[in-house]
Amino acid sequence: MTTTHLGRIFHVAGRPTVTDADTALAWIPDGALVVDDTGTIIYCGPRDRRPSAAGPDGVVEETVHDHGDAFLIPGFVDTHIHFPQTYSVDAYGGGQLLEWLEHCIFPAEARLADPVFAARAARDFTARRVAVGTTAAMVFGSAFPHAQDALFSETERTGLRLVSGHGIQTVGGESAAPLLTSESAAIELTADEIDRWHAKDSGDVATALLQVAIVPRFSLSVTTETLAALGELYADVAGRGVYVHTHLNENNRPGTGEIDLVKGTFGVKNYLDTYDGRFLPGSVVGGAGLLGRRTIMAHAVHCTDEELARMAETGTSIAHCPVSQQFLGSGTMPWRRTVASGVTVAAGTDVGAGDEWLISRVLADAFKVHLSEPGDDSVAIHPAQMLFTGSLAGARALDMEDRFGNFDVGKEADFLVIRPELWPPLDSILQHGIRADDETTARDQTLFALLMGLREPAVAEVYVRGSRVTTPS
Repeated sequence: MTTTHLGRIFHVAGRPTVTDADTALAWIPDGALVVDDTGTIIYCGPRDRRPSAAGPDGVVEETVHDHGDAFLIPGFVDTHIHFPQTYSVDAYGGGQLLEWLEHCIFPAEARLADPVFAARAARDFTARRVAVGTTAAMVFGSAFPHAQDALFSETERTGLRLVSGHGIQTVGGESAAPLLTSESAAIELTADEIDRWHAKDSGDVATALLQVAIVPRFSLSVTTETLAALGELYADVAGRGVYVHTHLNENNRPGTGEIDLVKGTFGVKNYLDTYDGRFLPGSVVGGAGLLGRRTIMAHAVHCTDEELARMAETGTSIAHCPVSQQFLGSGTMPWRRTVASGVTVAAGTDVGAGDEWLISRVLADAFKVHLSEPGDDSVAIHPAQMLFTGSLAGARALDMEDRFGNFDVGKEADFLVIRPELWPPLDSILQHGIRADDETTARDQTLFALLMGLREPAVAEVYVRGSRVTTPS
């Protein structure tokens, strides 16, 4: 039995780099996405060319969902979002990153110590993911094991993809005190979470929807002892497909900002060294590092060329979060220089510093901020590059590009059904906006309008591995 979804299809096919995404953009205005009973894509192309669904006896074994003029696009991938900050969007902290953490975020995250509150947050967080079409996400977790259990359980029940890990903090000020653990407890809690939840749903990391990451909040929240112990732990579990997720080079306020404080506290040459095993004074090696193909660094706004080269060398990826970077005054990640380094750059909402849950809104802000970069750094990101950054690049950053991210045959069918009529402003610009006579330009204009104008009401249906995902009422 196969299931066929008919509609207008956009996706970035193959395995391009972001700079090649425009040539890899597939546009099938009268398309069909055919999925087998395992949730695997067996065809994507014009509907009148799809393979016959007739069985040996001539009986057609096909279920058809005709979505009319709706768009079918790959599910969004959010490579940086904070579960404990579900209710902290637009929290006023009166300052940049460190003030905001102290006054808003640490107290907010401490509330998840209450299991009832944590369970509510897990339900609301997961429901918001469905509502905005985030089919896969790298989720910065809570300091409290019961909250993480609630998040994994709710995600498993709903059917989304999740990579998350216990938020690790071993040092901090008074407002962070409820979130702190001892050095030994940090390792024990993380190892226990890996044992209990990593690939728990299928028993095989190659097919699992649920996976675990090692998640130190950032270098200022841990010690050299913590980093050394986490390096040892990661060396033990990396072969099991465990991830690493943390923050890098977000705030560069001179003297009192994150970057200067990290360099001063550890005596290192650059911020990345603290995650690369070089966390002793002078960037001397103190243990195993945390970089690799399953490591994602959030922000990376102010990286040196040396840091970018090292991330590219190790396969470490960047979660680009332009919405939160504006909210906290962190600056703009230089698009041209970062992409040219060869590092994979994927989209992240960074909820709650980011006040947009919908990845297409992050992509829209990325277009605006990078067009506004000064001089030759200014770039108008192609709409195919925007779609790539919010879908296939995210799958690549999660080291799961072979499983999802576009509609290539053999991949698992993660996709969204976008019905513009459910959000009239989007419907209007798609129906009445100016389109070029040239078909390729008109295609690009349509995708751009779709991504820029998309809002949550138009996300009509969400599918993961061919199954529709809904949240129980």
